Amino acid sequence: MSLLGVDARRDMEIRRYPVLAYALAPLASLVLQAWLPRAVGRYDWFDFPLVITIYFALGRRNPVQGTILGAAMGLFEDALSHHAIGVNGIAKTVVGFLAASVGVRIEVENHLVRLLLTFSLSMLSSTLYFFTYHFLLGLAIDWSWLTELFRALGNALLAILLFPPLDRLQIRE
Repeated sequence: MSLLGVDARRDMEIRRYPVLAYALAPLASLVLQAWLPRAVGRYDWFDFPLVITIYFALGRRNPVQGTILGAAMGLFEDALSHHAIGVNGIAKTVVGFLAASVGVRIEVENHLVRLLLTFSLSMLSSTLYFFTYHFLLGLAIDWSWLTELFRALGNALLAILLFPPLDRLQIRE
């Protein structure tokens, strides 16, 4: 088999991580997301649980696992915040599923691809959050698309910073 074939197959392998990484990275993201608004005041530029959901869904390349991770991260985030329970759960469930589905089809190791995917999925998450909160629940929401655009950009930049250290945690076979 040619070297190109081996590299292409290796790149499409499912990423594996130590159990501790699966437990601590999501937990740390939830703690940071709950703690930073209390410590810094109005804190809206990053969504740590969303970035971690995207990272593990892209790496594992399993839509079912991405969906479950997104749902769990969203529900825990709702429980730790002032949001209606399930709103972030819905948004992150869809994002986890889509990130894993995209990870199956395209190479996601390129930093530009990761940046664009995180930006796009962050905008989708914000749109789903707004739609669920405003239209499905009928609740008033203070919303600015410009703020969401900056949040998506912040999440994309956060992904560029967090993904390489998380990549080093992979179990190489």
